[in-house]
Amino acid sequence: MHRRRRTALTVSAALIAAAPLLAACGNDAHPGTAAVVGGQRIEVSTVQAKVQDVRDAQRTSPQSAQLIKDSGQLGRAKLYDLIVDRVVAKAAEDAGVSVSRKEIQDGRDELAEQSGGEEQLAAMYLQQRGVAPDQVENAVRRDILVGKIATALGAANSPEGQQKLNEAFTAAAKDLDIDVNPRYGAWDDTKLELGTYKAPWITQVSREAQPVEAGA
Repeated sequence: MHRRRRTALTVSAALIAAAPLLAACGNDAHPGTAAVVGGQRIEVSTVQAKVQDVRDAQRTSPQSAQLIKDSGQLGRAKLYDLIVDRVVAKAAEDAGVSVSRKEIQDGRDELAEQSGGEEQLAAMYLQQRGVAPDQVENAVRRDILVGKIATALGAANSPEGQQKLNEAFTAAAKDLDIDVNPRYGAWDDTKLELGTYKAPWITQVSREAQPVEAGA
């Protein structure tokens, strides 16, 4: 079981690394709306709250100045996360998979053990993915879901497997009819991108994930 969880989380890291993080904020048709996904609004205030959580965590880190400097467009990254959450949820529904509270807790416990404890795990997510401590559980949930989707599709850790995953997420994104305020870039269903911005921590995750994919 431990092996399956590690594989699921690794697959997810590779997927998220392949999809550049991006944009945020109000739609002309819906003032105060950052995006509309599947007919549901993502409010600017929601994005701002996510940003504030990360900034608060960054300010308490020994690497505070560097973390803040490297995440100057954090609002865009947080909106991207919120959009991808819904894309992954739709793809999971299409694939007939779900994740339980126990699986999330087990996955988090394993990651904490590998990282040297909860504090170190939180620091890793903050540094590498711009995720605040209270956002870690949701990130783990999404990672496990991606791994389950990959398993359901028979997508191994390989370029071909990544392509299968991308196709599933592209289909889900198209079904959700994602609309983002043009001030923050256009959403691309095929590339799973929002604009052209790529968050600095994603580069690091991508480098770490590549050897795993090659050896899978």
